[in-house]
Amino acid sequence: MSLIEWLPLATVCLLGAMSPGPSLAVVLSHTLRDGQHSGYATALSHGVGVGLYGLITVAGLAALLTGSPLFFSSLQLAGAAYLIYLGIKSLRVESGYLESHDSENAGGRSSAMLDGFLVAFLNPKLAVFMLALFSQFLSVDTDWRQRWTMVATVGTLDALWYSVVVMIVSRPRVLARLRRASVIIDRALGATLILIGLTVIGTTVF
Repeated sequence: MSLIEWLPLATVCLLGAMSPGPSLAVVLSHTLRDGQHSGYATALSHGVGVGLYGLITVAGLAALLTGSPLFFSSLQLAGAAYLIYLGIKSLRVESGYLESHDSENAGGRSSAMLDGFLVAFLNPKLAVFMLALFSQFLSVDTDWRQRWTMVATVGTLDALWYSVVVMIVSRPRVLARLRRASVIIDRALGATLILIGLTVIGTTVF
């Protein structure tokens, strides 16, 4: 894949990652609540989830997923339920964040990695996005080196974008200000996730 061919793919992937949504809320929540390392763990695992959809697409399975209304809707509902669960968890979190990154623990990072991956994987609309995007670059003659380049591009750029978000938010001055408003931020992020989850359920069922 030449640089001229790769740049449009990378641009669309980056713009897709930058669009605000539940993924951003989850990354912010773990960064503010559990610290920088947990934020990076969320970003990395989210990139893995996105990359997995890229792999599914280049392997030709995305068409099967999007072509099965029952499976597609079931995955959407599972994702919506998980967003609502995360929202409720955020609403119920006790006031106060970690004061230092040194106090981060493995449990927080494990939870962050799981949340980051599932928020991506339980979003079947990613398959629709990948199918529409990759179809512009794939043909029956496309070799696996180019296919792997496309998968690596979409997963890596997603993880890098959210890592940049974590890096900005976890700067000491920024983090201190955000943590002073911890209760408001928790409630806002929780309400946002619940609202998105309910909206997905509404559009899927009705």
